[in-house]
Amino acid sequence: MKTMNYEAAVERLEEIVKKMENDELDVDQMAQQLKEAQQLIRLCKDKLTKVDAEIREVMKEK
Repeated sequence: MKTMNYEAAVERLEEIVKKMENDELDVDQMAQQLKEAQQLIRLCKDKLTKVDAEIREVMKEK
């Protein structure tokens, strides 16, 4: 999952949310999907934090 880009992670999160909203998951699937969603959220947050730091660094240089 670490090699997944931000856009792909967001798309996957949207798929999981849609399944949850449409009651397409049983209890076991729900638990697994929630764990995956947690990992995806962490991945997205890490990527956004890294990009934010890079942007701040570039702005300091100007």
